[in-house]
Amino acid sequence: MNEVIKSLKAHRSFRSYQNKAVDEEQLDQIIQAVQASPNWINGQQYSIIAVKDEERKKKLAELCGNQKHIEEAPVFLVFCADFYRTHLAGEMEGTLINTADDIDTLIVGVTDVGIALGTAVAAAESFGLGTVAIGGIRRNALEVIELLDLPEYVIPVSGLCIGHPGQDPGQKPRLPKEAVYHEERYNRELEPLLEEYNERYSRYLQERSTNNRAGTWTQFVASFFSKRYYQGIAEMLRKQKFPGD
Repeated sequence: MNEVIKSLKAHRSFRSYQNKAVDEEQLDQIIQAVQASPNWINGQQYSIIAVKDEERKKKLAELCGNQKHIEEAPVFLVFCADFYRTHLAGEMEGTLINTADDIDTLIVGVTDVGIALGTAVAAAESFGLGTVAIGGIRRNALEVIELLDLPEYVIPVSGLCIGHPGQDPGQKPRLPKEAVYHEERYNRELEPLLEEYNERYSRYLQERSTNNRAGTWTQFVASFFSKRYYQGIAEMLRKQKFPGD
């Protein structure tokens, strides 16, 4: 097994960090790795806001649902889907750019962010740093937009804590490969695989050293997606000139 695969397979999310700065050269290398990652038509429809200021991190931690690890991490990156540069390109070329009526525009931006964030995680972990992605950046998205002075055509999609790992939380068990990897056609006979995974996932929750609890994976995701989790997303999208309906 080569070192890249070994690092990728060892991934886990860290929610505690040492009181130690991230080396600026390493951070620069992480961003350079992100910039080399794939993206649609070389449009590069993402931007990254690095937040290191203690007061701004504290405010973002509150806006994300009082997630203290955002405040504790020396660097918090906010990944945004970004068509502001595209809008400027349109102005420079005398072309009208309309992001508000095309849902595929939103898909492109969010896909570019996902690739960028995944690359950042892999690059950070190659230096022995710990990370955790933060979907809570969308919890109070309009306030995040104001705090970070995001222009129209830019929306916050995910955050990423980066720092020197504190307590190792262990690695969450993943779904069986057969539940996510299909050959030639989609295999819909997944219930037995999910039942088996529920057993492993439930044991993990009960046996882990911190925040142990009872429950299964199907219970968790069914409950999570049975209701709208973050309010105001449509309003935020419309304000930033994206499809919001």
